[in-house]
Amino acid sequence: MSSLGKALTTVRRYPSAVIALIIILGLIGVAVYAVVSIPLSEAIYLWRGTDQVWSDTPRNAQPAWTNVFRSKKLPETFVVRMGDSEKTTEQLGEAMWRETSVLTFDYKYSLFPTEMNFFFDVTFETREPQVTITWITPDGEERRLFRGNVRPGQRFAISQDDKLTRNLGTLPDVGLFAVPETLAEGAEPEVWKGGYALRVEAITFEEGSSVDGRLVVYGDVYGAAGTDHLRRDLMVGLLWGTPIALMFGLLATIGTTVLGFIIAAFGTWYGGWIDALIQRITEVNLMLPFLPILIMVGTFYSRSIWVMLAVIIALSIFTAAIKTYRAMFLQVKMSPYIEAARAYGASNTRIIFRYLIPKIIPVLIPNFVTGIPTFVFLEASLSVLGLGDPTLPTWGKILTNAYQGGALYRGYYYWVLEPAILLMITGLSFSMLGFALDRVFNPRLRGM
Repeated sequence: MSSLGKALTTVRRYPSAVIALIIILGLIGVAVYAVVSIPLSEAIYLWRGTDQVWSDTPRNAQPAWTNVFRSKKLPETFVVRMGDSEKTTEQLGEAMWRETSVLTFDYKYSLFPTEMNFFFDVTFETREPQVTITWITPDGEERRLFRGNVRPGQRFAISQDDKLTRNLGTLPDVGLFAVPETLAEGAEPEVWKGGYALRVEAITFEEGSSVDGRLVVYGDVYGAAGTDHLRRDLMVGLLWGTPIALMFGLLATIGTTVLGFIIAAFGTWYGGWIDALIQRITEVNLMLPFLPILIMVGTFYSRSIWVMLAVIIALSIFTAAIKTYRAMFLQVKMSPYIEAARAYGASNTRIIFRYLIPKIIPVLIPNFVTGIPTFVFLEASLSVLGLGDPTLPTWGKILTNAYQGGALYRGYYYWVLEPAILLMITGLSFSMLGFALDRVFNPRLRGM
């Protein structure tokens, strides 16, 4: 253990290893933050949620920080709620009340919004309230947008209202925010910056009945990571993809490297038919098509990440690494201290785990570290092939959705670059650390 500690201390002499350790610790910190801030059940609910879960987020929006590099800022998404405005109530009759709310907001962007929706939150027992929504421009001009009875959870899609489109002569997103003089035929519409208002008048017919709601004006940017075609905040997938990737890579590497190491040690020590059986199993396993077997399991049995992990470990134990470990153990087996252990009556198990395996552990450490990104990329590859766990948000799943949504063809480069960069950073950091450890523990590379 003292020699191992000295070797690890030596790692600090390599700047690449120090940088790699900092990156790995950062990834671990992100993984811990994701698990603590967003429980797994909530992450799955958000990632597999319907339009109602992500109703307040835009579709295919770029990260908000990209506005820093633009002279003409893209509009951001904002929500105006009736609960934040003053409401007046007056009784019109024996069983009739009128509630009036005025939602005010400033529009300061040079580009038009991408979409607008008004979501109702209504309470009543037998008779639906009647609502009238009026749009008020900065100069005080009024335009009625909606009038009718509303139900709980109802959505008024302002951007998709055909009647409003015909009246404005253009899309509501443009017509409601444009300078009237620029809406002439053939002219380029210009955004009318200033203070807007939305007056919501509700007629209720029951005591205790009420109407609440919110106006959502969608922009072109949102959050730190942007959104996808289903309005999902990509930050959820990027955050939770970190612990899943590290967990998958670590468990797969432990299962394959440690088990293969122990099996090679037993086969080398006992020799005879045990060693021959291990070598024949290894040779047969080397001929098996690895990826097609995983595709068959995912297609015909299960795409659960735990099933895939078990199959990967089973197929990766008996690999060419066992033959490499066997060659090393054969040299150690002939060492004088092994003969001394035999002489004082040490059992076979004690010799294997106390004298044989510890001698080769330093060689195992670099292979263990460099093996983690291999399985991280494998999990992402399975997701890209459509064999990822359908319930979990992962980096590979984001890449798959980006491909299916035509991200590169439609200019949504952030959708592809964010998970790809995280995969690249993860692979690079573990590889840099593994190569540095190899120079420390491998006698042939010391002093280079």
